[in-house]
Amino acid sequence: MKVANEASLQDIYSLLNIAVVGHTNTGKTSLIRTMLRSTQFGKIEDGAGTTRHVERATIFAGNEAILNLHDTPGIEDSHALSRQLKSISSQHKSLSAAEILEKFISTTPIDDPLEQEAKVIRQVLRSDVLLYVIDVREPVLEKYLIEIEILSKAMKPIIPIFNFIAEHTEELAIWRKKLAAFNIHASLEFDTVAFSFEAEKRLYQKIQSLVELHYDRLQKLINHRAKVWDQLCLSAAKRIVDLIVSIACYRESKCSQSNSTVNLAAAQKLKDFVRKAEQSCLGDLLAIFNFSEKDIALQKIPVSNGRWQLDIFAPGVLKSYGLDVGSAALKGAAAGAGIDLMVGGLSLGAASALGAIAGTGWSTFKRYGKEIKAKIQGTQWLCVDENTLQILYLRQYQLLAKLMHRGHAAYRADQIDTAATSASGKLPHNWPDIISILQQNPAWYKPSTSRNQNPQYHDIESKLIKALLGNDQNHLESVKM
Repeated sequence: MKVANEASLQDIYSLLNIAVVGHTNTGKTSLIRTMLRSTQFGKIEDGAGTTRHVERATIFAGNEAILNLHDTPGIEDSHALSRQLKSISSQHKSLSAAEILEKFISTTPIDDPLEQEAKVIRQVLRSDVLLYVIDVREPVLEKYLIEIEILSKAMKPIIPIFNFIAEHTEELAIWRKKLAAFNIHASLEFDTVAFSFEAEKRLYQKIQSLVELHYDRLQKLINHRAKVWDQLCLSAAKRIVDLIVSIACYRESKCSQSNSTVNLAAAQKLKDFVRKAEQSCLGDLLAIFNFSEKDIALQKIPVSNGRWQLDIFAPGVLKSYGLDVGSAALKGAAAGAGIDLMVGGLSLGAASALGAIAGTGWSTFKRYGKEIKAKIQGTQWLCVDENTLQILYLRQYQLLAKLMHRGHAAYRADQIDTAATSASGKLPHNWPDIISILQQNPAWYKPSTSRNQNPQYHDIESKLIKALLGNDQNHLESVKM
């Protein structure tokens, strides 16, 4: 999304204006970052009072501006603010609640202890809707109830946003009960760290119900956001499919002498190809969801400078995934390294036909000619074994899930537990058949016209995407388009 810097005052106030308000350090800036899909807006720190001035960002549907978000400083002294407003009310008994707030703004000088609160109230009066961000981990103290009472004087719709809700069900129930006493029921659970697209959609729908004038434009934003989100998830799934296909299809030739230097070099070349392909995929996935290697390294996700801390070929990795370390790994040159020795990728039927090459049809020879020639010359092939491909798929499955549910305000480590990966992910239906087909089509290891036009390839791609996205019908319909 875009941050507006050049819009005129007329443009700013013709749009829907939403003030994000609340006590200090409840996640106001985090909420806006998550809504903007950007880690660049504002500044986030653990200390209180990070935001000192009102900052504005504009959300677009394509090229059309829909609404302005205003990040306000935290209300730090609600008791002093309440006393000041009561003092103004006693001196000007004829003023309405909103007029008392206006009077407070006009009589609060620069460098006043309540200057920050004045900035908040000024933006509240200029806005159409207030998003009151609540950290549900905090007890329901009197100062928070005073803040809500003061904000209600502006006569603007208030939507409480419950932040940091994970594992805090009881605290959330208490907050809901207290807000009901103020006749505030249109609240929303929106965790800025554990992102949910459906929660974001419900937020805009709640705003729709409160500002009828902007209903159609908000619907346009909802539709646009849904389309973009589907495209992001589909693009990410397709990128993972491309990774799985390229590695399953790739192989290196091996001479008949299994312990030769040439064979060791071939095994190392295959490993390097796998590592490089996975790193490239990781970078693309981060870019798709607008994360960066710098952010990931800073946040200590199991990636450091764009490299997985877990080496897919490291000893013990297969065992940690509950996989068979004794699968047909090549002895000597690549023992236990997740590399198979195969006979040209041929199916059993095609391999048996090698005994009668003279009778092989042209179509078979055209497809397997390289393998048949290699077999005659005693050449064999090295390819990645099924266990390694399973690890590769499960890692990408879990990474995709993390990225799809990671808010752009998240800054704490989001660890991927290798021991739990096999349990958290499920291999696609008919996985062995899929891998077998891929290994019989080595030319598919890189995109080509023939691959892209092959019905069998499209069937595999569709199945893998379906598995990665969890049978989401919206994504599946996009695949068919």
